[in-house]
Parts: sequence; C-alpha cells; structure tokens
Amino acid sequence: MTEGQDTIFGKIIRREIPAQIVYESETVLAFRDISPQAPVHILVIPKKPICSVASLKPEHAGLIGEIVLAAAEIARREGLAEGGYRLVTNIGHDGGQTVPHLHFHLLGGRHMGWPPG
Repeated sequence: MTEGQDTIFGKIIRREIPAQIVYESETVLAFRDISPQAPVHILVIPKKPICSVASLKPEHAGLIGEIVLAAAEIARREGLAEGGYRLVTNIGHDGGQTVPHLHFHLLGGRHMGWPPG
C-alpha cells in the first residue's frame, strides 16, 4: 500500500466528499463510518497522509498521542467512556486495512467480544 492524499480520507480532509465530522483539530479529523460495525463507529485519522502504523517514524509520536487523546475525548462525548469501547487500527492487507491512510476505529455502544467475529 502506498500512502497519499489521493485516498477517500484525503478527499474527506479536503471536503471533496461529505462526511459526518464529529471532531477536528489542526492535525486530527474524526467522522462517522459510513458502514458502521457498532452503534457508534467513528474513524479517527491524522490529516497528514501516513499509510499505517507500519509507516510510523519517531517524529510521529506526538501525532499518535493526539489521535489517541482525541479518541478518548470523542468516546466521552458519545457516552462510551463509562461502559467502555474499542479503539483499533488495521495494518496491511492481511490485517484488514482497506484504505492506505492511517485510521483508528472507535467502536462502542454494545458489548465487544473477543476475539472479534
């Protein structure tokens, strides 16, 4: 997978494709998944085009911290903090990644079993 702003997420960042945005900062964007796998399913992405966790460099540490803190804030806003939620990222084809732009799935609103089914 190659990274770039030519993905669907790049188009959402540039507002070329509409999305239900729930959070935005200078570096992070979060929006509702169009094919939710839970009552609450939000994608949290960096605005910077990074392919996946496998592409991260030491200089991205602060950005990843911002993404995780944003996800925690969104979970609070969505009423998930007390009951719990799942925050997951897929890496590469075998990991289930379908868009070559780093993204975290914030899933909640129901019990999340393990292993995922």
